[in-house]
Amino acid sequence: MKIAQKTIKFLLIAAVSLFTSVGFALESDKKHDDQSDGGRVNTKEEIEAYVLHHIKDSHDFTLFSYTGDHGERKHVGFPLPIILWSSEGLVTFMSSEFHHNDDGHVIVEKNGLKFAKLHSKIYELEKGASAISFDEHHHATNAHKPLDFSMTKTVVGVLLIGLLLLFWFSRLANQYKTKKIPTGFSRVLEPLVLYVRDEIARPNIGEKHYRRFTGYLLTVFFFIWVLNLVGLTPLGFNVTGQITITLCLAVFTFVIYTVSGNKGYWMHMIWMPGVPYLIRPILAIIELAGAFLIKPFALSVRLFANISAGHIVVMSLIAIMFTLKESLGVVGATGLSFALSFFITLIEVLVAFLQAYIFTMLSALFIGMAVAEPEHH
Repeated sequence: MKIAQKTIKFLLIAAVSLFTSVGFALESDKKHDDQSDGGRVNTKEEIEAYVLHHIKDSHDFTLFSYTGDHGERKHVGFPLPIILWSSEGLVTFMSSEFHHNDDGHVIVEKNGLKFAKLHSKIYELEKGASAISFDEHHHATNAHKPLDFSMTKTVVGVLLIGLLLLFWFSRLANQYKTKKIPTGFSRVLEPLVLYVRDEIARPNIGEKHYRRFTGYLLTVFFFIWVLNLVGLTPLGFNVTGQITITLCLAVFTFVIYTVSGNKGYWMHMIWMPGVPYLIRPILAIIELAGAFLIKPFALSVRLFANISAGHIVVMSLIAIMFTLKESLGVVGATGLSFALSFFITLIEVLVAFLQAYIFTMLSALFIGMAVAEPEHH
């Protein structure tokens, strides 16, 4: 119980630090309001744009937005640092200077350069340009993208969950040194740790090698699972719904099973024994493509697609209260939206665990194939 209380205190301190360390927690700006970023949405097209915008990464952390008594749009949250490598070198400023605008109309001038944000991407305007120009497809024609090293909402989510997991498991490890049975919140973590070790790592990697890789498997399991759960909260995190994050996790698994592969693994892949010599080069191409392309692709896209689809479905069901309010009435549309979204959210809680399990299981399977000892008959 004490561990759980300390965990809650830790999260509260971290949240308060984030909210108070920046200059604004509540900003109103009617002139620079961007409808796709928290503005009023009523039509089908506006709802679709809002849902697609929600699952993207962003350069500021907006918890929610609302319209004030005088019609001005207010955003509750905090800005994040913008870090760009431009044509003139390093440029830094806070995302609040864009005033929540995402259509390229707000220009930020820094170090003699001009920047605009369009569709969650930051552009550097060319010399002499005072405003960003677009072609018929609404793409910038007089600007280019600088290297963007900004701390986005996804980065904040990764850091927060990483620190939280480090805190949890440091406490669990310290209790193992002094007690035979963990206490507090560590008693919740222990059966999950044993499950990953005994049901995923050991049977798929083998008794001889599973201890080497259990730490990595525990890390990816809890990292993905907790991020999936946080993505279902009103905080608006969609970390595992970003292809860059899932691809990075897949690359970690790829590097581990590629570096750890033994002689038998590579021999069976490059020059498979027991088959005709003319077939071996064809099988080698297939096996190499599977190891270097198909396996990482399957790991990254499966997690990304399932989590993104879940967010889109939930938000689309919530939007029923707007799209069907004329035919069903306010009460009917709201009740139907709540019932369906609540049901899907319960399924998403299961999917959050399932996707973490599948990623960890496949990683263990790929690693086990790489380190398995060849059988001699």
